[in-house]
Amino acid sequence: MIQYNKIKIFLILCFFSLLTISCDKDVLDIENPNAVTEDTFWKTPQDFDAALIATYGALQFQAISGAGIPLEMVRGDEAGSEDFYIPWFRLSNLDVNDGDAHVVNKWSALYIGVFRANQILDQLEVNSDVFPTQEEANLVEAQVRFLRAYFYFEIAHSYGGGVIRTSVPNTDEELSIPFSSIEEVTNQVILPDLLFAKANLPQTWPDNEEGRITWGAATSLLGKNYLYNKEWSQAAAEFREVIDAGIYSLVPDNLDNFSHEEGFNAESIFEVPFSTEFNPGGNGVVVDNYPGVSGSETADVALSTGHLRFGGFNTVLPTYYMHELFVRDEIDPTNPINDGNTQSKRMGASIVPIDGDGLYYGLAIGSRPGWVFGQSSYVKKYSNWYHLEQEDGNRRSEINYRVIRLADVYLMYAEAVLEANGDFNTAIEFIDRVRTRAGVITLRQYITDDGGIPEFHISEQVASRPRSFATASVESVRTHIRRVERPLELCFEGFRWKDLVRWEIAGSVLNELAQDELWRTQNQGPLNISGAGVAPLFIREKVRPDFRTPSENYNPQIHDYLPIPAIELQTNDQIGG
Repeated sequence: MIQYNKIKIFLILCFFSLLTISCDKDVLDIENPNAVTEDTFWKTPQDFDAALIATYGALQFQAISGAGIPLEMVRGDEAGSEDFYIPWFRLSNLDVNDGDAHVVNKWSALYIGVFRANQILDQLEVNSDVFPTQEEANLVEAQVRFLRAYFYFEIAHSYGGGVIRTSVPNTDEELSIPFSSIEEVTNQVILPDLLFAKANLPQTWPDNEEGRITWGAATSLLGKNYLYNKEWSQAAAEFREVIDAGIYSLVPDNLDNFSHEEGFNAESIFEVPFSTEFNPGGNGVVVDNYPGVSGSETADVALSTGHLRFGGFNTVLPTYYMHELFVRDEIDPTNPINDGNTQSKRMGASIVPIDGDGLYYGLAIGSRPGWVFGQSSYVKKYSNWYHLEQEDGNRRSEINYRVIRLADVYLMYAEAVLEANGDFNTAIEFIDRVRTRAGVITLRQYITDDGGIPEFHISEQVASRPRSFATASVESVRTHIRRVERPLELCFEGFRWKDLVRWEIAGSVLNELAQDELWRTQNQGPLNISGAGVAPLFIREKVRPDFRTPSENYNPQIHDYLPIPAIELQTNDQIGG
């Protein structure tokens, strides 16, 4: 793993010193021989690598890969929250404004990452001769440019564009820059950065450098940008390069991707590391360092996904739609991965219903209270249910955040080839690779046995009819990728709302699920006031209202992206006027 922890305290102090000196040099012109300045730093490859590690460190900000991820989960069809968890509940209802903490924190965190990257790139222009070879300088630049591209990808697709800064501003005029569209940010920054990174990064690093950005990460993120731009052929080509390189493979069990013991595994392409070994007393909220405070380097995610009776708050709750998708996704009895389970291993790694398989925080499911008040299941991903008896009260978790993994690349490749040339057979092949690992019946088997692709996205309960099957076609495979396979495989990983927005189906999905919710309220509510609830979801005591308000509120011009933070509007006169 990259050794963030050994040098980050020093580096952040350096960055603050550089900023302070830059601001005060006109007022105080006395040189401090003990201070780190732009004149004394950037003189060795080690200086640049230290600054690079600080830029990697920005990935750990809670708004980017920690506590902010649950706030991303609740928009869309995969999760909601209770009304007493106000920030999450407001986001789930699409009731957000330019002063909300998540809106401000995410923008700030991402632009700190951009600033750190730009600082290095500025210095590379004038100090590249400190490197013994151009290749070594290029290797540092490639890592930095990947990181900047990732920060800008998140900015652009979270806020609908961004303020393009490709160097450190030195004047007030340089601080005020107009807001640019997604297309402008992509073409001017993201694609050039990723193309350079792809051309100059290695496929692998030595074991003692585990966690550094690779060729595969750059190529995958490049493909993802083409996919979001609907440049299907280019996207397919990039994903195919990653697949054919033979570097990555699906790990045997879905849980291997969300275990602290399986970081940087064979499926991992780009992930953010966390560790509880550094600064044991540090609160998990603080991951970066600033004067007088040591960062914990741990993720504050598990309290949102962990169960209330086991030290978490179950702030994020799977929707009935998500729960029913897992129930309908039947196991393949001939697949040895199931090992006697009644439900898929993918379900067992993602959510926990009252009738789930195995243990939960070391106890039989239901041993402690829960699964009431309309909470039919709980999130497992990014909680420590599989190895702890209780979540850490100091908000510490060391489960790495997976940004890109091979299963995602398979599904993005399936989408790209489908849209590029209508090749639904190849799309099915790669979907089925993911389904086989999950231990569920493949689409090809359904087509053979039942004549088509199961329409899991249509609730059998609400429709009051047996499962329907659609003839294999571009349209049916497209619907399966969008409404079934991506949510089943990638739920609670922070991508779902971006998917719904880029497909332009957020409104129709919210409306459809609001109607399902209304049906449950009218037809199941009275049956679930007492007792164990009605199979297969066993909803008890009430029907949770996840979709009524967001379906009524949704306006694509307002809700597809987060608003530009008020602080940016107030300080940037090219936006705020």
